[in-house]
Amino acid sequence: MIYIKNKTEIEKMRAAGKLAAALLDYISGFIQPGISTLAINDLCEEFTKKNGGKSAPLGYKGFPKSVCTSINEVVCHGIPKAIDVLKEGDIVNVDVTPIVDGYHGDSSRTFIVGGKTSPEVERLVKDAERAMWVGIEQVKPGNRVSDIANAIDDYLTPKGYGIVRDLMGHGIGRGFHEEPQIPHYRSGRKLAKLEPGMTFTIEPMVNLGTWEVIFSKKDGWTVTTRDGKWSAQFEHTILVTEKGYEILTQA
Repeated sequence: MIYIKNKTEIEKMRAAGKLAAALLDYISGFIQPGISTLAINDLCEEFTKKNGGKSAPLGYKGFPKSVCTSINEVVCHGIPKAIDVLKEGDIVNVDVTPIVDGYHGDSSRTFIVGGKTSPEVERLVKDAERAMWVGIEQVKPGNRVSDIANAIDDYLTPKGYGIVRDLMGHGIGRGFHEEPQIPHYRSGRKLAKLEPGMTFTIEPMVNLGTWEVIFSKKDGWTVTTRDGKWSAQFEHTILVTEKGYEILTQA
């Protein structure tokens, strides 16, 4: 069932999205060589609490930390740790989801640690962000979820990237994960029609190699590329409006 948000709920979604955007802006200043992902987590938790929010990932289905920090070949759901210290040239995706007044704002960015990495990885990060925007540009009433997926696939596949298929965007609101699912690859299926009041994430996970991933049996969370090549991701929470879209997680 897809939940169509009313005006009151949309205002609450805006508040949660605004905090998510502010949180990523805040933590961006700390993404430097030598910082641990645990320190990133703790700074995010402190900022979230100070600004009246609650970290949705903390305790969600047993997840042990407040944000996800995914380095290099880690696609998503990386668990912050003191031993994971960022190095010059690494990339790290920081995925945050604060709850404000019962509603979720979900957003992530991939950062280049130290500002420079290999040309191939720089292109990956740039193209992953552009792919998100290509998908967002398809959001308007009457279009379908499949229009989002097809546009992203048409942008990324000719460039030789693998688009992760086992993890997708999702509806969001009072629930962390709601219907509909938002795939980022062409499937040939006719997916849900977009209607004003729908809120969901667009978050393509883009791999330098194969689209295939491995789910960690050790911690039950960490997802890595099957071939060990690096992966990048960007994410926004989107509202379908009467004429198009509104990005809820943009400052």
